[in-house]
Amino acid sequence: MKAAVWHGVKDIRVEDVDLKPAKDDEVVIRVAYAGICGSDLHEYLEGPVFIPVDKVDELTGGEAPVTMGHEFSGVIESVGKDVKNYKVGDHVSVNPTVTHGESPDDVDVYDGYSFIGLSCNGGFAAHVNVPEGNLYSLPEEFPLKLAATIEPTAVAVQAVKEGGLKFGEKVAIFGAGPIGVLVAAAAKAAGATKIVAVDLSAVRLEKALAMGATDVVNPSEVDDAVATVREILGGGADVSFEVAGVQPTFEQAIDVTKARGTAVIVSIFAHPISFDPMQLMNAGVKLTSTIAYSRETFQQTVDLVSSGQINVEPVITDIIGLDDVVEKGFDRLSTDKSQAKILIDLTKEN
Repeated sequence: MKAAVWHGVKDIRVEDVDLKPAKDDEVVIRVAYAGICGSDLHEYLEGPVFIPVDKVDELTGGEAPVTMGHEFSGVIESVGKDVKNYKVGDHVSVNPTVTHGESPDDVDVYDGYSFIGLSCNGGFAAHVNVPEGNLYSLPEEFPLKLAATIEPTAVAVQAVKEGGLKFGEKVAIFGAGPIGVLVAAAAKAAGATKIVAVDLSAVRLEKALAMGATDVVNPSEVDDAVATVREILGGGADVSFEVAGVQPTFEQAIDVTKARGTAVIVSIFAHPISFDPMQLMNAGVKLTSTIAYSRETFQQTVDLVSSGQINVEPVITDIIGLDDVVEKGFDRLSTDKSQAKILIDLTKEN
């Protein structure tokens, strides 16, 4: 079968690969749609970040080169003899995190984690093997295209939970890329009354409004972005989200937050930044971070998305074929700010 395989920086190849025999606790999924994630883009432009190179990943047993793809949905084609709760034909979403499984669910991901599609072969292929414990059932009538966005939406839902957002509170989001606009959608679902998205791209700000933001600010069009956001929010954000991954937005997210409010780091920083703790202390802002999600959050996200309480359709900006994954996928996401979530249609590869 054909697969998009990471070999190194700017070196993703669509090539023929063999599907490894499934283990007894695994199912074989016929992949329907897979999304290109910001984490995938980091691996393409600057990796390896999560991909194990010259070593075997301790949790997945994977090693580069690996088939990418950790945001995907599909239909179960076969099941291992130890699989108890799923059958052939079931429609599923996949939680790609693989952990030690030794800690409570709310801290599990921080006690060692890897990802299907980064640390081992994933969903940028017609078929993939997935352990039963990583599967989540979907209503058969729910579009598998939309189901491919559940994983990044779970990142956003977890971020909102980490911020402790309460009904009626006000939010600022720095960065209106795919995760940023999904944070807007999750914050709206959680009861935020004001949601301000901040980005330099007018197209991305339009997408943020479509996904749930109430107001937008383009820093290139105002004298002081922090002051502008504070004015819109009537004094500052109860919770701010840093989803751009650069020094200026990190500082702005803290500065825009109310005293005793919370700033949540959601983005992956490709490079270290400097940090003055007095910036927090002078304002009494609490700083936290999040990566991935708990199993509970993933199930909640499946329910929120499949029921329509979070409308994910606007985040999808294009659907491409596997052969076009580099030119129309990775390269375009690197340069075209109008793109949010590009999906790969793998139904034609089956």
